[in-house]
Amino acid sequence: MTHASPSQLPAAVAGIADRLVVADRVHTFTEAPDDAAANAAPSTAPNAVAIRDGRVMGVGRREELSAHVGDGTVISEHPGATLVPGLVDGHTHIVFGLELTRGVQLTDLTLAEAQDRIAAAAADAAPGAWIFGWGTDPNLFTETGFTGRLFDEAADGHPAFLRLRDAHSAVINSAGIEAIGLTGRETFRDESAVGVDEHGAPTGYLLELAAMDLVLGRIPAESHEELADRLAVVLDGMAASGITGTHVMDFHPGSREVFEILESRGDLPIRLRFSPMVPPGSTQEALEQIAAVQGLHGRRWRVEGVKFMIDGTVDNGSAWLHEPDCYGQGRRSIWTDPEAYREALRYFAERGIATATHAIGDQGVAFVLDAIESLGDAARRSAHRIEHIETIPDGTVPRFAQLGVAASMQPIHGTRHTRADRTDNWSVRLGEERAAHGWRCRDIRDSGAVLALGSDWPVTPYDPRVMMAESILRFPVARPELAPIQPEQALTVRQALEGYTSHAARAIGSDDEGVIRPGARAAFTVFGADPLALSAQELAAIDVVATYVDGAPAHR
Repeated sequence: MTHASPSQLPAAVAGIADRLVVADRVHTFTEAPDDAAANAAPSTAPNAVAIRDGRVMGVGRREELSAHVGDGTVISEHPGATLVPGLVDGHTHIVFGLELTRGVQLTDLTLAEAQDRIAAAAADAAPGAWIFGWGTDPNLFTETGFTGRLFDEAADGHPAFLRLRDAHSAVINSAGIEAIGLTGRETFRDESAVGVDEHGAPTGYLLELAAMDLVLGRIPAESHEELADRLAVVLDGMAASGITGTHVMDFHPGSREVFEILESRGDLPIRLRFSPMVPPGSTQEALEQIAAVQGLHGRRWRVEGVKFMIDGTVDNGSAWLHEPDCYGQGRRSIWTDPEAYREALRYFAERGIATATHAIGDQGVAFVLDAIESLGDAARRSAHRIEHIETIPDGTVPRFAQLGVAASMQPIHGTRHTRADRTDNWSVRLGEERAAHGWRCRDIRDSGAVLALGSDWPVTPYDPRVMMAESILRFPVARPELAPIQPEQALTVRQALEGYTSHAARAIGSDDEGVIRPGARAAFTVFGADPLALSAQELAAIDVVATYVDGAPAHR
């Protein structure tokens, strides 16, 4: 997919607008932070945008745009509000997220609380029905190791499938092990595994996607209609929080069917860009099939780009590290043959298909950067980005800008899942030095690299206001008593907003999104106050007055 460069976008568009959106102020994010346009007095700053056919016709003072107003022009007024480019969550899992959030939520619960919640679900379940849970804290298993047996009594004979918070692992209890027929001798094409105890018996621990899929493939799934109903609630909630689009890091089976159902009911409230997953060890045939779905689209969703995973997570010992973690784990890529990843990356780059690669550990990030650098001229045919980047040494930081690779990060993972005193599972596994190099958002941004921000929903909540606030505060908004996690990595308010607007667009190589200028997509978020004039705490609570997608109101 090609995009117009800024010089190709028209300075002005003649004609009558479909809609004129008026606020107290418009932040276009086309200017440098210290430019006069960004700091203009309210009386001279832009306060209106003219729209036609889903694109921006002009931006300026309302009186300057009067020539675009005719009898058919709809005027949408938002007194006292500030209009910014539509917020885009740079990393989510939409349909897959419905599977990831099936059942009862266990996020941030103690073991006793989680067991109580499973017991309550079991009491309401039909005889023999599976119990599902999600968001389980890996720290619950510190003393016992990962095992589903901790939930045998609570589930009261029901089989139970409980996803861990990192979404890369799960546990099933003894009844689940029996129902599935797990032996502990299962093997996979990648580094996925079924956990076993000292006697070789399965513990119910399922490491990585292939192991979880083995179990889920034998459990009745929800229908497409049921998924569509649940997804409608999620998308409406995203729009209400200010989101106008998201980069979905998969094209999970059933995605097309679910979105066709939703679009048969009406327009989606946000735009979605899907990047299908390239499973570790994919065959040539699989690569060709993924390339063949590029460009598939509906009215407000499209398939564009691909998503790789070079490693897993720190919490379950599958992040790829230069040196092993404190348990001796983390020394392998989940691509059993990492060179096959390099070849697959080249396959898509040579075809101009954008790539995103999940890389969390320092060795994983370095390997992906090396692989992109080895592409040479082919690398410039498509946009490349790395997801998560949880721990990297000083020498890796400048390589993003040098190679033109975007960083796509979720600092909320650090604020929610680690502690300043380093007593959490993530920090203990990595040790003090590597834990101190976590989520280096400010360092990467200051190096000149593109920094897109996102939630990784459903791993963490999607509200962009809270996400941006915590990337500034470096502690949970709701827990001000906690010490900040690496406060030197705090972003400014503007940098956080750019991570959801102009930098989110640059991360996919788009010049017509994330900014407000003639020719760009008409996607806006309207706040009840000027976000650039607020503290982080105020930003977290700012009112979302409206969102616009393709020039039409998507939420009010």
